[in-house]
Amino acid sequence: MNMLPTFVQKSLPARSDGVTLIEVLVAILILSFGLLGSAGLQMAGLRAALAANQRTTATLLAYDAADRMRANKVGVAANNYHNYTATQNINCLQAAGCTAQQMAQHDMWEWAQAIAAQLPSGIGIVCKDQSPNDGTSNVSLVAAGCDGLSDQHVVKIWWIEDRSETNPTGTLKRFTTSVRP
Repeated sequence: MNMLPTFVQKSLPARSDGVTLIEVLVAILILSFGLLGSAGLQMAGLRAALAANQRTTATLLAYDAADRMRANKVGVAANNYHNYTATQNINCLQAAGCTAQQMAQHDMWEWAQAIAAQLPSGIGIVCKDQSPNDGTSNVSLVAAGCDGLSDQHVVKIWWIEDRSETNPTGTLKRFTTSVRP
């Protein structure tokens, strides 16, 4: 015998037997796929932002080298920025200064330090080159592809990008620009 009042008996469903539980599980499954997709998009966006930041850094460093050359026109005219030896010279930081050749060597030493600090496995070279887009290097500047046969200087910067579990060595990237100081 049913002890509930008649108005309560009429509002109860006939039999649900877990239908609501299945609906909740399906909703959670759909929501979890959506959140996983959103996380994947977020990771792709972060990777692209990092790549853009590294390219911007390489561009700024290339223009830094060009500005250093423009500030030392005597050193450029004496060919001190082609096949240079990057050497630190603290005398170049004082008012008495140093020679144009010493300034070029010190400029390139500071520039190389900035590249190494700001780009992963970053290296760079300034040289005279007829074909600026040649040369491959990721360990040393031996294969930079500088032929010395041009009146223009070329700034070449390499760094490693996209290191991941699937690509542990990363991808070698290069930024090149020509400079006429």
